[in-house]
Amino acid sequence: MGVHVAHTAGLTGDELREVRALLDEAFDGDFGEEDFEHALGGMHVLVRDAGGALVAHGSVVQRRVVHGGRALRTGYVEAVAVRARARRRGLGGQVMAELERIVARAYVLGALSASQDGAALYLGRGWAAWPGRVGALSPDGPVRLPEEEGSTYVWVPSGGILLDPAGRLDFDWRDGDVL
Repeated sequence: MGVHVAHTAGLTGDELREVRALLDEAFDGDFGEEDFEHALGGMHVLVRDAGGALVAHGSVVQRRVVHGGRALRTGYVEAVAVRARARRRGLGGQVMAELERIVARAYVLGALSASQDGAALYLGRGWAAWPGRVGALSPDGPVRLPEEEGSTYVWVPSGGILLDPAGRLDFDWRDGDVL
């Protein structure tokens, strides 16, 4: 298996099309254009099998999260996927290890939104479901996102900040699904 880490700007058009095809397959067609847009503009981890085929991907992009009156530079994990034929081989963990390395070196907080299927991967790596409220800083002001509560996970790098679990996390706004 070969692991390649690159910024979106360092990926070719063919590589981006490969990533998009992998995400479409892994999410059974439930990965929209806005979802793909959210995964761009940051660092990508691509894992290829011995034949050169892309079998796993994940990215981390910068977001701002307001918590306790502070805007936190947050590495937001996006588009973590493993091709069906390559699952249960530790590739998701390999992708996450690289993404966590990036988060630990560049951000004060890691965050992501997990599906029920993906939650076990993140929990097993020390990510925790956020116990407090979740919101967004919308064009009309702060709004609560109760549908994101319970599926928003955070990870604080070693020696990082202390979060108030009773506090609210307000994410910066973006088109489509905010989280």
